[in-house]
Amino acid sequence: MRGRVTKSTGAINLVRNENSEIYACTVKGNFRVKGIRSTNPVAVGDWVEFEERDENEGVIKRLEKRDNYIIRKSINLSKRGHILASNIDQVLVFVTLKDPETTFGFVDRVIISAEAYHIKPVLVFNKADLLGEDDRELLEKWLKTYTAIGYECIQISVTENVNLDLIQENMKGKTSMLAGHSGTGKSSLVNALDSELSLSTGKISDHHRQGKHTTTFAEMHHLSFGADIVDTPGIRGFGIIDIDKKVLSHYFLEMRAVLEGCKFNDCQHVNEPHCAVMEAAKGGLVAQSRYKSYLSMLDEDDEQTFRTTNY
Repeated sequence: MRGRVTKSTGAINLVRNENSEIYACTVKGNFRVKGIRSTNPVAVGDWVEFEERDENEGVIKRLEKRDNYIIRKSINLSKRGHILASNIDQVLVFVTLKDPETTFGFVDRVIISAEAYHIKPVLVFNKADLLGEDDRELLEKWLKTYTAIGYECIQISVTENVNLDLIQENMKGKTSMLAGHSGTGKSSLVNALDSELSLSTGKISDHHRQGKHTTTFAEMHHLSFGADIVDTPGIRGFGIIDIDKKVLSHYFLEMRAVLEGCKFNDCQHVNEPHCAVMEAAKGGLVAQSRYKSYLSMLDEDDEQTFRTTNY
């Protein structure tokens, strides 16, 4: 029987078959995928072949080849990755300018991970109702930076029901993964889009102005208007893994556009002479925030675990 993994807790994987029936499945054998150093051999979004054993229980026997996946560095195992979702059409990167504050560095890390595996990133700016005049200026800076590169940006307010029709239209017929810090409104959006769901949501901590984890495992939900959505736990830090630093700049689209202007083919765009990327950063063609993100990823220690960083 063929099905798609909708939730994976390690020992048990929930699999939805082609008749929308859910089976609790264990894994038979070793499903380590060649070339992927992952803590979870089976991930949400995987297509699998499974054998029914008891009523609504089964055993996964084969993992189909993935079209793509989003992977980040494991929190505790620095040289291993954790696959957040596979076989997805786009990743919706949630950005909030306050309560909690999202950083350029975090967003760029998610975007680069998506670009590396040919997944479309879409920036979703939530909590527009909380923004004051100064915040609006910062929002304009964000929008200018990413729309200039060519990324789609959608401004919404889940609590005020602003532009939810736009994001619903965007998601129709697609599998979308939600990524963002705790408290940015990912689960709240899912609840607002489909009244049949009631995912747990949490308030912002008064002390730290950060969200509290309410989603503990990534889980796929089929929404009534014809979309699949993967709600993920709030991510504090997003460590890049399995991306060759020699080609890291290729995943920054605005850098890729000027790479041929570099004098040296192996230019790392740090202090080399006649570097087109550095000139573009000085001239404003590459935003300083993006160039700073690039340097941060380039200098990242492979042993870093990203337990506390907001990157």
